[in-house]
Amino acid sequence: MKKYKKTFLLAAIVGLSAMFVSTDYNKYFEISKNLEIFANIYKELNTSYVDEIDPAKLMRTGVDAMVKSLDPYTNYISESEIAGFKLQVTGRYGGIGASIRKLKDRDYVVITEPYEGFPAEKAGLQAGDEIISIAGKSAKDKSTKEVSDILKGAPGDEVTITVRRPGTPKDFDVSLKRKEVKIPNVPYSGMLDDETAYVTLTTFTERAGANVGDAIQKLKKDNDVKSVVLDLRGNGGGLLKEAVNLSNVFIDKNEEVVTTRSRNVENDRSFRTLNKSLDMEIPLVVLIDGSSASASEIVSGVVQDLDRGVLVGQESFGKGLVQNTRQVGYNSKLKLTTAKYYIPSGRCIQAVNYKDGKTSTIKDSLRTEFKTRNGRSVFDGAGVKPDIEVEIPEVSNVERALVLQNVIFDYATQYKLKNEKIAQASEYTFTDADFKDFEQFVAGRDIDYETSSEKELKQLEEKSKKENYYDAIKADIEAMKRKIDADKKKDLYKHKTSITRLIEREIVQRYYYQKGAVEVGLKGDPYIEAALKVLKDQQRYKSILK
Repeated sequence: MKKYKKTFLLAAIVGLSAMFVSTDYNKYFEISKNLEIFANIYKELNTSYVDEIDPAKLMRTGVDAMVKSLDPYTNYISESEIAGFKLQVTGRYGGIGASIRKLKDRDYVVITEPYEGFPAEKAGLQAGDEIISIAGKSAKDKSTKEVSDILKGAPGDEVTITVRRPGTPKDFDVSLKRKEVKIPNVPYSGMLDDETAYVTLTTFTERAGANVGDAIQKLKKDNDVKSVVLDLRGNGGGLLKEAVNLSNVFIDKNEEVVTTRSRNVENDRSFRTLNKSLDMEIPLVVLIDGSSASASEIVSGVVQDLDRGVLVGQESFGKGLVQNTRQVGYNSKLKLTTAKYYIPSGRCIQAVNYKDGKTSTIKDSLRTEFKTRNGRSVFDGAGVKPDIEVEIPEVSNVERALVLQNVIFDYATQYKLKNEKIAQASEYTFTDADFKDFEQFVAGRDIDYETSSEKELKQLEEKSKKENYYDAIKADIEAMKRKIDADKKKDLYKHKTSITRLIEREIVQRYYYQKGAVEVGLKGDPYIEAALKVLKDQQRYKSILK
């Protein structure tokens, strides 16, 4: 009997081994077969297609289609795109130090923000300046990327650009010496009141955790800081290690921040804090919104799972995927999703499934409950949900039109030409008289936008024509159109408060750059008001965490 059992066990092991060998063989045969087919198709197209083909472009089309079928975060990065990729990781590049953009209905790319302390700002370039030519070559009809690629280069190299400035009769040349540009990931830190420190982090590039820690320490040194607000709104993430470092500012050494789990168990990793916390006790509020993603969600998720602070805002984006890069030859890379990450409660906040190029959200009924350290219920399968939700009014059609059609941008350009200086960012106010001036500026522009009422009225008009009722209601429809047109003229004043905040931010940025724009944006900010309210009510703050 024992001999029979041994023989059966041996046969089973041999059978399983054969099955795995067969499975691996079939897999590698399929890979080999399809690579050969792909190479043959590529060769035949390049050799025999009726028209001339760009081999590199054809291959790029195939590669992009292949990675697109997986998820939005898996991308091929060619040699020419490496500089842009490094900028995302480090925040550094060699250039003139200015943000540029191709605005609607413009022939030339426009400088939207010169960075303080860098060549463009030091040479006197301003937001609103059009780049007419670079090194004597016309920049007309060139895209933002094309102009950006030309402006970037080795630090120390000189480049001459021809600039057209509104209100200046002639174009003029500006020579700039390129410099390594480091975009700050903490553009502003300051005090919201006598005892509440505020720090905003825009991206998880190098030293993000250290920079936030340094900012808090400086504020503590100069003020009687009793609570902290960390602003991660609009922060799309970045380096995972910096999410760990930033978490370490508020939680103790050797705490597990995040684990990553991949297809191969041997590649799973756990990331813990390495240093002593800067402050484990100070009351903390973290601001998040729908654009807070990835590393931002790790930090906010850790704060929530460990009951270290209160989250205020709106549900975050829901990206629980980890990307790594692989060299694929000729100085190009493949950035691919290699794992999912899990925060201390054990949940993964990935909100979307990707399969065969299609997406599907995770239903509420399929979401699993987890517990924070103090026993509060949290759930997987969606972004990080705030402890205090802030309701934000929907952006009106007129606001959207003023921004997208560059009306506010152009007005700020004109304002700067008329006003050499303004009050400090924290004290600046766009007055009622200023708003009347803005109204006159708008009157001279052809602003086109469609309200929800107009869309529904148009649908009614089209449907009535199909059903032969139009003649009967034509007069009513025309009367309603006239009433809507008359009412639209009041939209500027209906939404005066929110429009004024947009204008103030754009104007202040012209004088005090990104730091000033953040500072003036804090005035009347409902997120800030909610954060201060809960921090002032420590009984409520503590009850939320328990």
